[in-house]
Amino acid sequence: MLIADYDPDLLAAYELFFCVYGFDVRTAGDGEDALAEYCAWHPAVALLDIDMPRLDGRAVARMIRRVQTTPSPLLVDATGLTSPSEYEESTRSGFNHHFVKPVLMPVILAAIALGLENQNGMRGPRIG
Repeated sequence: MLIADYDPDLLAAYELFFCVYGFDVRTAGDGEDALAEYCAWHPAVALLDIDMPRLDGRAVARMIRRVQTTPSPLLVDATGLTSPSEYEESTRSGFNHHFVKPVLMPVILAAIALGLENQNGMRGPRIG
């Protein structure tokens, strides 16, 4: 699982949380590093902030979708952007899920687990 967010404290919290649930996690603090990490590794899931320096999360998502890996990765955004147009733009950029911060990490985990099972036939982490 790739996690990218410009907030180092939130990034550390995400990493700790998802590692506890069995994910192999790699992190990035900006969009360019996130894209480079994705291209080097091709994880099944990418959790991206939208407002990141150097390259925003939507640009990263669009570029990931152009890579066309099989199986297709599950893309999740977590952002402070709240308007319906922001949600629509995230969907057009290729995200499977759009969450508005603050969002509870178990909610993101549930969406990822279900998404992995439905999208790729992969078994997600055990929840609960």
